Amino acid sequence: MRRYLRLVVLCLACGFCSLLYAFSQLAVSLEEGAGGGGGKPQAAAASWLGGGGRGAARGAGSAGQAAHPGRSDRCKDFSLCYWNPYWMLPSDVCGMNCFWEAAFRYSLKPQPVERVHLAVVACGERLEETVTMLKSALIFSIKPLQFHIFAEDQLHDSFKVILDSWSFLQTFNYSLYPITFPSENAAEWKKLFKPCASQRLFLPLILKEVDSLLYVDTDILFLRPVDDIWSLLKQFNSTQIAAMAPEHEEPRIGWYNRFARHPYYGRTGVNSGVMLMNMTRMRRKYFKNDMTTVRLRWGDILMPLLKKYKLNITWGDQDLLNIIFFHNPESLFVFPCQWNYRPDHCIYGSNCQEAEEEGIFILHGNRGVYHDDKQPAFRAIYEALRNCSFEDDNIHSLLKPLELELQKTVHTYCGKIYKIFIKQLTKSIQDRYDRPPKER
Repeated sequence: MRRYLRLVVLCLACGFCSLLYAFSQLAVSLEEGAGGGGGKPQAAAASWLGGGGRGAARGAGSAGQAAHPGRSDRCKDFSLCYWNPYWMLPSDVCGMNCFWEAAFRYSLKPQPVERVHLAVVACGERLEETVTMLKSALIFSIKPLQFHIFAEDQLHDSFKVILDSWSFLQTFNYSLYPITFPSENAAEWKKLFKPCASQRLFLPLILKEVDSLLYVDTDILFLRPVDDIWSLLKQFNSTQIAAMAPEHEEPRIGWYNRFARHPYYGRTGVNSGVMLMNMTRMRRKYFKNDMTTVRLRWGDILMPLLKKYKLNITWGDQDLLNIIFFHNPESLFVFPCQWNYRPDHCIYGSNCQEAEEEGIFILHGNRGVYHDDKQPAFRAIYEALRNCSFEDDNIHSLLKPLELELQKTVHTYCGKIYKIFIKQLTKSIQDRYDRPPKER
């Protein structure tokens, strides 16, 4: 009986060794295939190890053999795993080492860097506001950013000059687009609400190669990394295609529940100034509606909605989005008010509990409050970021003067709670700029 057990164990050991050898040769052949057919294999792949006989990148093919003539520790020299493309290794080269090295090299290939796609639509006098928004995104963000800027033709040159002057950052790319609407109804779409605002409705149809996108209004300021709101995409369930914040937290001062003459989402509607979109899902989905029993895709539902409700809507494209998600509530992910904090959250008293607890994440200065004296707390944040440069010391030093400016606003309801305006901003600066450069 013991003889049979020994035989079985021996057979298993031989089979395991054979399997390891086969995988070794397969991994090597795959690596060489990835290196370009009959061309020279990629020698630099061994650079994941820095020393101890394993070496950084060396020459490959016959060059690797000539570089170490008569070397006695060739078994330890991983670069010789590329020695022969015909699944043959010299007798003094360890196949086991080659197996492990090839496996590590194959699994540790650098993956494409994920970019956060950020879109904005700028028309009229919105250049400075848009540039300040983009700057706030760059100051704190971790992942590289891809800006999609839709602007009137006369603004393109100004955007190019400013954004090209930021190229030393090497943390973003940008694309400029003209304002475009469906040709048969272009004039009607352009005059809907503010000039060009309804362009956002057509982003899934224009940016066909973009999977997901964060759209923001020009009057947005990021007080924490864009990466954090981008990560909410992972919280979508299988039916959700977009995310927005409520228009109001307090129904007694809500606009939609008091004045709207059309359907709207939830108790108080949603605000579209910050809109996170899975555009692949948006393009694929068939939407329920109150115009026909047939479900319509995104590109087919917009114009019929406008024709039906154009005499009833006040806030243009935002109203159309509310109508769409009223009929398709399962498709919307609602994030808290701290991701879209507006004067309405403090103008009559504080009503965004999440911001009171954790601070404001994204500041939305609608109603032109960055440029008048009605809400000086909002204006103080805007001017601090507008005047800030990208140098670490400059960013870090903006906090103390900003707090002093905010203390001057305590005569307003928003100013009384000024600490929530800098709570998250302080944390973001500490997280991003208090660490040594190599750790960022």
